[in-house]
Amino acid sequence: QVPLVETGGRLVQSGGSLRLSCAGSGRTFSYYTMGWFRQAPGKEREFVAAISWSGGSTYYADSVKGRFTISRDNAKNTVYLQMNSLKPEDTAVYYCAAAQRTGATNSQYEYNYWGQGTQVTVSS
Repeated sequence: QVPLVETGGRLVQSGGSLRLSCAGSGRTFSYYTMGWFRQAPGKEREFVAAISWSGGSTYYADSVKGRFTISRDNAKNTVYLQMNSLKPEDTAVYYCAAAQRTGATNSQYEYNYWGQGTQVTVSS
């Protein structure tokens, strides 16, 4: 089990920035690939970003590339999502997830553990 807790979501104006955090627990956190996904009202959950266990490789959805940055601090069992130049279409519940694999992946079916989500709302 890898309990995950996301924090940092809030209301922000278009063009603003937010940093989401996802805190894990357990000695094996550093062995997991970590990902961020999001789900907007009435839409399917979609991939946002992923980072390999070492942090050496990252993977982004085209819609966020150049605006969002995923990073991790294994000493703190935490993964981050820095979101800049936010747009109203980024409004969604953002979920953190952990996959028992070493390489970054955008497939939600590869992720074994999920957090409860944190709401991000971008006003125009």
